[in-house]
Amino acid sequence: MKAIEQVTLFYEISNALNEHLDLKKSMYKVLDILSNSMQMERGTISILNPLRNEINIEVAHSLSKSAMERVKYKLGEGIIGRVIETGEAVAIPKISEEPLFLNRTASRRIKGMGEVSFICVPVQKGKRVVGALSVDRAFDPDYPLEEGTKLLSVVATMLARHAINLETIHLEKEALRAENNRLRDELENKYRINNIIGNSNKMREVFQMISQVSRSNATVLIRGESGTGKELVANSIHYNSTRSKGPFVKVNCAAIPNNLIESELFGHEKGAFTGAVKQKPGRFELAHKGTIFLDEIGSIEPDVQVRLLRVLQEREFERVGGHKTLKVDVRIIAATNKNLEMAVEEDSFRGDLYYRLNVFPIYMPPLRERKTDILLLADFFLERYAEENGREVKRLSTPAIDMLMAYHWPGNVRELENCIERAVLLCEEGAIHSYHLPPTLQTGKESGTLPDLSLEDAVAALEKEMIIDALKNTRGNITLASEILKTTVRKFAYKAKKFGVDYRNYR
Repeated sequence: MKAIEQVTLFYEISNALNEHLDLKKSMYKVLDILSNSMQMERGTISILNPLRNEINIEVAHSLSKSAMERVKYKLGEGIIGRVIETGEAVAIPKISEEPLFLNRTASRRIKGMGEVSFICVPVQKGKRVVGALSVDRAFDPDYPLEEGTKLLSVVATMLARHAINLETIHLEKEALRAENNRLRDELENKYRINNIIGNSNKMREVFQMISQVSRSNATVLIRGESGTGKELVANSIHYNSTRSKGPFVKVNCAAIPNNLIESELFGHEKGAFTGAVKQKPGRFELAHKGTIFLDEIGSIEPDVQVRLLRVLQEREFERVGGHKTLKVDVRIIAATNKNLEMAVEEDSFRGDLYYRLNVFPIYMPPLRERKTDILLLADFFLERYAEENGREVKRLSTPAIDMLMAYHWPGNVRELENCIERAVLLCEEGAIHSYHLPPTLQTGKESGTLPDLSLEDAVAALEKEMIIDALKNTRGNITLASEILKTTVRKFAYKAKKFGVDYRNYR
């Protein structure tokens, strides 16, 4: 190739590399230019993934997409692998005579269809090799392979910046993929059935029902008062199902205005209404191959209920303002704290939709019906918030436990969690006492948790609590316990006997 032709070639390649923001488009343009100038039959640009020591064909000329995705090389494997490993160019006059040539793309004409020459040069920045540029051309005994190798080496140098950017993109994708897998595993561990806290008979029934329904595709309706953990059950069903690798889309139907909920669920076309400046997929589309969780299902309007019924029956719908019918493969989990049976009688909720939703109902019992779980939950929240806030709070005092057990918990588990978090923040000692708990638990008349006490009885109750705590901390050692309370052993023993506290029970 004449000098003027080489200058023209490099100028065209330079323009091509700066023409597109898309790195691959620029590289494809470079291979097209080489095809015309070097009579190239096919060419490839391969990039090394340093995390896996794996080489992928990133861009190719006259090679199918399936072949590009299928073919991978290990570092040092074949001609391309060796060029990237050593950083030295290779020129082969006849590939049929080269034993190292793997021909994994199965696209070369080797036997009976004419010989092929092969040139492969490293793409590198300084001494770091990030990939390789390779070219196939029909064998010509008069073609100077050495000159062709030098020309390709210059082109490879021009490609280096783009190749490094592609390598960076691949590394970022690998990091995102690894992080995505880590978060998915973390979610699956977090929402395992045995991570839902409770050992009462009612909760054991819930665990059994979750285990039975998780592996199916049945529609689930979770019933229960606000704060009982309905969303936790929905998470557990999804992440223990065969759809756990698919998306889990949550929709709080009560939080979306009535005039927008149809668009949120089913999406809309551009121009469907004022403000619809572009097409938007709905939550059902986003949940394809996964699960959609419709929380507060009882709050949706009757006109939306009609469309929702069709999705439940046919798994198909149209976007708002659209005419194309879309099909989705999605599992539906719904939740409500409303009495849907009464809503059906009052005609505020469609009966046919209710029966479609109520395929597999799960009832979440309120906390007042599972008293044996209160202490388990309280200890769990105590440990969590003590760790989060760096507090050395280890336990709940006996009067605090009695107060928690006596309260009726209208806000259920959510109220208990908020109560313990507040107590941890207020506590400056090693144990949460009754005075760290919210006023709603401490007012006897409103909650029925405390009887009316005289001043003398209140002082006596506090003294008894302090004596018990001191004995717990010292494992029944009266001497150490009296030192903690800054009193004498004689007074301590007298008070303990007065309140019926036996130090031997704490050893």
